[in-house]
Amino acid sequence: MTIKFVVILLTLLLAQGARSQLEYSDYEDHHDGHVNQMLVPRSHQEDATLILNNLLKEYDKTLRPDIGVKPTVIDVGIYVNSIGPVSSIDMEYQIDIIFAQTWVDTRLRYNSSSSMPTLTLNSNMVGLIWLPDTIFRNSKNADSHWITTPNQLLRIRDNGTVLYTLRMTINAECQLQLHNFPMDEHSCPLVFSSYGYPRDEIIYKWAYNSVATSDQKYWRLYQFDFMGLRNTTDVLTTTAGDYVVMTVYFDLSRRMGYFTIQTYIPCILTVVLSWVSFWIKSDATPARTALGITTVLTMTTLSTVARNSLPRVSYVTAMDLFVTVCFLFVFAAMIEYAMLNYYSYSVRRPPPKTRRMAYSSFNMAHTPRPMMPMGNSLFWQDYEDNCMYECLDGKDCTSFFCCYEECKEGGWKKGRIHVNIRELDSYSRVFFPTSFLLFNIVYWVSYLYL
Repeated sequence: MTIKFVVILLTLLLAQGARSQLEYSDYEDHHDGHVNQMLVPRSHQEDATLILNNLLKEYDKTLRPDIGVKPTVIDVGIYVNSIGPVSSIDMEYQIDIIFAQTWVDTRLRYNSSSSMPTLTLNSNMVGLIWLPDTIFRNSKNADSHWITTPNQLLRIRDNGTVLYTLRMTINAECQLQLHNFPMDEHSCPLVFSSYGYPRDEIIYKWAYNSVATSDQKYWRLYQFDFMGLRNTTDVLTTTAGDYVVMTVYFDLSRRMGYFTIQTYIPCILTVVLSWVSFWIKSDATPARTALGITTVLTMTTLSTVARNSLPRVSYVTAMDLFVTVCFLFVFAAMIEYAMLNYYSYSVRRPPPKTRRMAYSSFNMAHTPRPMMPMGNSLFWQDYEDNCMYECLDGKDCTSFFCCYEECKEGGWKKGRIHVNIRELDSYSRVFFPTSFLLFNIVYWVSYLYL
C-alpha cells in the first residue's frame, strides 16, 4: 500500500509540473507576440528547400529559356512612384519607378501541392537564375534602392512563370523644344529594350494595365502639370539585328505662374514706367535722362535673369521675343526724348544778316523774335524760330517738316504729312500705349490659342 501511494503521489506531482510549464510557455508566447499556429510547418520549409535544390541542381543561368527553340516573351509593367524635377537647362527629368518583368522559364517548373503554388524569394535568389538584360536607352544615370535591403522581388510559380521587380530612380534624357517657352508642352520618353538579344530571341510585350501611377500630390513637378501618359512598341534596326524597343511618354505642360511673376509683370511695369517721361517737361533734361537710362538698365537685367532659366539654345523663345520687344519700347522712349531735345534746343539761330536776308526774300512783314540766352549758346525762343530751312520759289519746301507760315498753305501739302515736333510727347502718349497693347493682344493670342 505504501509503494502504491508513493507512485500515485509522484504521478500527481509530475502532472502538476507539466501543466505549470505549459501555462508559463503560453504566457511567454502571448507577451512576445508570437503565435505558434502562424509558423510555417516544418514540412513546408523542407518542401521549399527541396524544390529549390532540385531546380538549381542542373540550372545554367547563362542561357535564356527555350534557347534555340523559340523567342522568350517578356511581359513588362511599370508603376510610377513619382516624376520630377524636370531640368530645362540639363534637358532631363527624374523618375522613380518599380519595373516589373514576367517571363516563362520551363526549367523552373516543379510539382507542388496546392499549399505552395508560388515561391516568393528574396534578392539572394536573383543572381542564381537567368534575368533579361534590359537597359534604359535614354537614361543618363540610374540607381537601385538598397535600403534596408535590396528592393527586389522574385516569384516563381509551379508552371515556370517568373516575376522579377526592381525599384530604381532614373535620370532620363528629354529633348525639350523651347520655342514656346514658358507656354511649352513636352512628351518626355522612357525608352528601354534588351541590350544583347535581338527580336528573334527576346520579344517585349506590354502587360495588361502595364503602366500605373501613384498619387500625383507627392510628385515634384514644380513647374509642370502632368497631362497623361502613353506607351508604344517599336522595332529598332541596327547592324547587330532588330531590337524591340518599348517607350513610355509622359506628357507635361509647363505652368506659367513663376515666369509671370518673375519676368512678364516686371517687364510690363518697366515699359509703363518709361512712358512717364512723356508727361515730364522737355526742358527737364536730368529727370528724363535718368528715367530713360534706369528703365533701359532694368530691362537689361530682366533679360539676363530670364535667360538663366534656359539652356543656351540658338533659336528665339516666346520669352525672348517678349523681353526683346519690351526692351525696344523702353529704348524707343529714350530715343524719343533725344530727338525732341535735339530739334528743340540744339539748333542755333543763324547770324542776324543771314536771318534778315531769308525773311526779306519772301517779304515777311513780321519781325524776328528776339533771341534768349540758354547756357553758352543762343537759341530761338520757340520751335518755329529754330527752323533753318529755306522755302524755294513757288512756296515749296525742301524739308519734310514745314517751318514758315507761307509754306503751310497751298498745293505743295498734297501727299505730305505735317508733323509738329513740339507735339512729339503728345503723339507718344497715344502711340506707345496703343502699340504696346496691340502687341500684347497678338502675342498672347498667338502663343496661348494658336
